[in-house]
This record gives sequence, structure tokens and C-alpha cells, in this order.
Amino acid sequence: MSLDKPYLDVPGTTIFDAEQSRKGYWLNQFCMSLMKAENREQFKADERAYLDQWAMTEEQKQAVLARDLNWCIRLGGNIYFLAKIGATDGKSFQQMAGSMTGMTEDEYRHMMVSGGRSAQGNRVIGEDGDAQAQHQPQGAAGKKEH
Repeated sequence: MSLDKPYLDVPGTTIFDAEQSRKGYWLNQFCMSLMKAENREQFKADERAYLDQWAMTEEQKQAVLARDLNWCIRLGGNIYFLAKIGATDGKSFQQMAGSMTGMTEDEYRHMMVSGGRSAQGNRVIGEDGDAQAQHQPQGAAGKKEH
């Protein structure tokens, strides 16, 4: 039975609730496995083979391989577990957070030191704040050509 979730209209936000937890169980278990050095080494040696040892969906595996943390979160990943992927790649949490907003590490740091994003215009989907979908991705990193 699906619960009423009034928080679903918060722009740019996926709430890690019970449904997300169930959806991302194996993705998050994979991430936790990266706490052990031997698992990190095995993952780095052959990422796909290591991922195939987990009962993750193909889409979850693709999101990990792409290092698309926003995609991982939509698929049930919890940012605190996903941080293990970043650490395995030698990235700081700040670098990871910046990548999720399309900002460079310096842009993200500046935004946070300056007080973060304004709540004005970002309380519900459809307002005109900087966290709204029509303004994503933000920053210089989000504007790079792929």
C-alpha cells in the first residue's frame, strides 16, 4: 500500500524513505562492500564483473558505471552508502556533491560557504528557484560538453 507522500514535490530531492530503501537494497549493499580494501581492489580491477556479483538491476549497475550519483539515488541509493564509491575513486564528499549539482568543487564550496541554496523559489516544483529542474544542471561543470 502506497503512503501519501507530500514531499514528492520538493524540487531536486529524492527522499530516502522505506520504498527507496527496498528499491536500493542491493545497490546499497554493494556500496557497503567497498568498505573492505580487498573488495575495492576487486571492483577497481573489473567493475562490471564485481557488480555482476550483486543482485542489482541492470539500470543500477549502469548508473554506478556512469558514476551518476543522481541516477543512483533515483534508483534507491542512499548518499551515505554511495559515498563509498566516491571514496573508492579518491573523491571527497564535497567533490561528489558538486558533481550532483553540475558545479565544480570550487563552485559548490563557494555556494555552501555562502549559505547554500536559497529556499526562496525552491519549496515546491514549479517555482523559479535555482534548484528547479529547468535550471539543472548548474555551474560550470554542468555546462561541459560530453
